[in-house]
Amino acid sequence: MEWTVAELAERAGISGRTLRHYHRIGLLPPDRVGANGYRYYGPDAVARLQRVLLLRDTGMPLVDIAAVLDAPESPSAELEALEEHLERLARDRTAIDRRIDAVRHTIQMRQQGGEPRMDVMLDGFNDRYEDEVVQRWGREAFDASNRWWHSKSVAQQREWKRNAEALLARWRELQESGFDPDAQATQEHAAVHVAWFADIPGTPAHAGDAEKSAAMVLGIADQYETDPAFHRAFGTREAASFAADALRHHLQQSP
Repeated sequence: MEWTVAELAERAGISGRTLRHYHRIGLLPPDRVGANGYRYYGPDAVARLQRVLLLRDTGMPLVDIAAVLDAPESPSAELEALEEHLERLARDRTAIDRRIDAVRHTIQMRQQGGEPRMDVMLDGFNDRYEDEVVQRWGREAFDASNRWWHSKSVAQQREWKRNAEALLARWRELQESGFDPDAQATQEHAAVHVAWFADIPGTPAHAGDAEKSAAMVLGIADQYETDPAFHRAFGTREAASFAADALRHHLQQSP
């Protein structure tokens, strides 16, 4: 038994144009092409179309579907492709949830008669370092800290930023006053800085994981020393390097 393009399209609930497109890209060749140029589809082609439509409904791109169906070990390849696609969908959902939170925040501020600062709401805590945070400490860590930031009102975000700026400014004061990284005043501020990390949900310090917290602080200290963006945040490169040295010394002294 064979069906033409029109017959198969009608039974599958898709257009003939879609079937012809699948043929052109090599996703679903017909079983044969007649002398009249008509495409004919038999049981094998119909079975393949069934799988194409199933995978397409998951949102998987056609090029990935072709790779799955043409793989030597198709069931295993299909499962791996579906798992990868599920991860992409989860990332997309997270991004949508973040946009929803931002819009809700804007609505809340409008209802309160406030004027939202879009740059603050959209440039959430550590968004610009998202890839690195996810790579170092996982997606859950980034999502937790991001939700925490976007749950704040604009006034609370401003206050948090003022406190953060004061925290960094204090490092420059200590450095320019001639304190050593291991001086008592310096180490007291290092303790304040580490405690500041612990106030941020999603960080290992907040979770109470001492080992991962130490690794996090060391990693951030390296960034303070090498990243020009942090040099600007601290006011000078020397102040940023001074803070990095002090934080490393603080970890060495911690039990």
